[in-house]
Amino acid sequence: MAKDDAVYRVTFINQDKVIEVFVKHVYQSDIWGFIQLEGFIFGQRSELLVDPGEEKVKALFSEVKSSFIPTQAIIRIDEVERSGVAKLSEVKGGVAQFPMMPPPRKD
Repeated sequence: MAKDDAVYRVTFINQDKVIEVFVKHVYQSDIWGFIQLEGFIFGQRSELLVDPGEEKVKALFSEVKSSFIPTQAIIRIDEVERSGVAKLSEVKGGVAQFPMMPPPRKD
C-alpha cells in the first residue's frame, strides 16, 4: 500500500467517551502536545443499515477539516488496510487518560 493510500484508525478519549475514527492523515501538530487528524473517512450513505454510533461521530466531525487531539487523549493509532465503521462508546472502568501534571508553582 502506498503511503498516499494509507488509512489510519485512531482511538482517543473525548469527554468520557471513546471515539474511534478512520483518517487519511495523522501528523504531530505544530501545536505542542497535539496530534493532527485530517481526511476523515466514513461509510457510504447508500448502505441499507445505518449505525447510530457512526452517525453520531459523523455529525461530530461533519464540517471538520482538521482536528487537533491532545496527545494524552490518544489511546491507539493503527495503520490499517481499509477503513471501517467509526465508533462512539462510553468509557468503562478499564481506560484511563495519562495523568496531567500541574505546572510548577512559582513561590
